Amino acid sequence: MKKIITLLSLFVASVSWSQEIVKVSELNCFNKWSQKFEERGAEEVADGSYTDVIITFRHGASAECFEGKAVVKDKKIDAFYILLDDGTFDQVIRVWKNDTEKNVTITNGISKTLITKDNQLINIIWPKKLKAKKAGFKKAAEPVDD
Repeated sequence: MKKIITLLSLFVASVSWSQEIVKVSELNCFNKWSQKFEERGAEEVADGSYTDVIITFRHGASAECFEGKAVVKDKKIDAFYILLDDGTFDQVIRVWKNDTEKNVTITNGISKTLITKDNQLINIIWPKKLKAKKAGFKKAAEPVDD
């Protein structure tokens, strides 16, 4: 009987622990944006300078998202910057793993993932390129007694 109670307790604890892991990843700002872009799609990001991007820094299941600026040249990321509290921009400079900073393309409103030497994952998101939400189906009226 004690073994059954112990096993049942371990099972309940493991289920609740795994649900908390899922909740952490669901609440991740990068995952939220990525899901929206996957659902709706995005307009193409043309060459130019954009001061309305989101820069995401991820390590493991955690993520931080910051406002920023990105320069696109030949449909690839040329440089990107984080917006500081005083309204100025600070260029993001890292030591990259396997030349991931070269030829960073943009697909569906989100850049290819850049990977730093310490395995930090960085993406740039263009929220204003997100396509509008599609209209839903209009429900028919229920029959009424006359």
